[in-house]
Amino acid sequence: MRNSTPTEERASPVFSPYDTNQSLLLPPNLNDWLPEEHLARFISEVVEESLDLSPLIERYRNAEGGHPALHPKMLTKLIVYGYAIGVRSSRKIERATYEDVAFRFLAANRHPDHNTIARFREKNLDVLEGLFIQGLKIAERLGLVKLGRVALDGTKVRAHASKHKAMSYGRMLVKEKELKAKVRKLFDAARKIDLEEDAEYGHGKRPKDLPEELKFHRDRLAKIRAAKLALEEEARAKAAAEIAASADRADTDREESPKDGGGTPPPSVDAKAQRNFTDPESRIMPDGGSKGAFLQGYNCQAAVDEAHQIIVGAEVMTAAPDQPHLVPMLNRIEAQLGRRPEKLLADAGYFSEDGIRAVEGRGVEVFCPPGRGKKEEREGCRRGRPPNDETFTAARRRGIRGRRGRTHYRRRKAIVEPVFGQMKEGQRFRQFLLRGRRKVRGEWFLGCLAHNLRKIHRARIG
Repeated sequence: MRNSTPTEERASPVFSPYDTNQSLLLPPNLNDWLPEEHLARFISEVVEESLDLSPLIERYRNAEGGHPALHPKMLTKLIVYGYAIGVRSSRKIERATYEDVAFRFLAANRHPDHNTIARFREKNLDVLEGLFIQGLKIAERLGLVKLGRVALDGTKVRAHASKHKAMSYGRMLVKEKELKAKVRKLFDAARKIDLEEDAEYGHGKRPKDLPEELKFHRDRLAKIRAAKLALEEEARAKAAAEIAASADRADTDREESPKDGGGTPPPSVDAKAQRNFTDPESRIMPDGGSKGAFLQGYNCQAAVDEAHQIIVGAEVMTAAPDQPHLVPMLNRIEAQLGRRPEKLLADAGYFSEDGIRAVEGRGVEVFCPPGRGKKEEREGCRRGRPPNDETFTAARRRGIRGRRGRTHYRRRKAIVEPVFGQMKEGQRFRQFLLRGRRKVRGEWFLGCLAHNLRKIHRARIG
């Protein structure tokens, strides 16, 4: 056997050609960039073949001249895919069309400006609910929606506003007095300076702008007054609605019911009622993910079908409690799919005798415990005949603790809570990018559409 000597040169290893400056002899085919079962390819197919984008296309008015617009199909694909994988910022989407193969595929190797993406999303928020329903219909046609057991729950999503920019009505009253005194004091000081300068330089020779401190306090006072008036208007509208409701219940004549005429003092406003200066429609709510913590946000509702965790109903509420939303969410499911679920599972936050009776009166069986805690959900039912004077709450507790009730209700967590986890972690949907309930609502429907398309894609390749 021949031994190599140190003086002999070692043969160079052989590699395949690699040159970052290599020019392509032929134009590349975009379809070769992604695997056949890639999520971006699936979303592209859905937008091209299944979603009706005519409401978006009809809004363009450049047929008689002007620069050609970017096709709404491309922008819709970029935004939906971005929400599906957690890239929601318009600037990040623009950057991804350069750096990410999937985004580059969807954009057909073009690079729309982030302002164009942001304007398209904000301008067409009202169409997003329709796209969500179309996506839901696709899942139904594929047999992914059974409406056997449907679980309902709400999650708190942060608003695009800080809770430190909120103020209670009681605090507004105190702060208004303080700022009025500061503004008056600063005006007096400014007036004194003006008189001194007039005496030194002559009248009108040295005009002086308002001091920055005075501008700040005056603007702050105007914002507080506007927020205080808005809370008073809400209280006035609520009082008028209660008067109208009581008048209807009593079947009294409208003329006999009290009216809010001129000179009537404003209704009492809860001193704890709060309003945010950045996003006035958002509210401070308890954060379910952190015990004892609060966030500035919205209460986002979702009804999820058991079969493939498809969201069959969605809504955004400005009130933290879930109790009033049982019947409205059933209405949304029925309006979107034309039929009702067989069983509706909801946690104790939705418990309401009127709401449960209304839902069950429409042929839907409700599994909703009257109290929270493991004992309420897992403790067995006592044997024996129920008492004749059993209350509605006691009857519901007995039903949930029975073998059949526990069998159905235990599925609630496994149906709906993973969906919120997937949206907040996988899609990074922990905070809204837009402000105001109308815009936030459209963004929530967009997130739910992206979630459903991910589920349809997984079911297809599975």
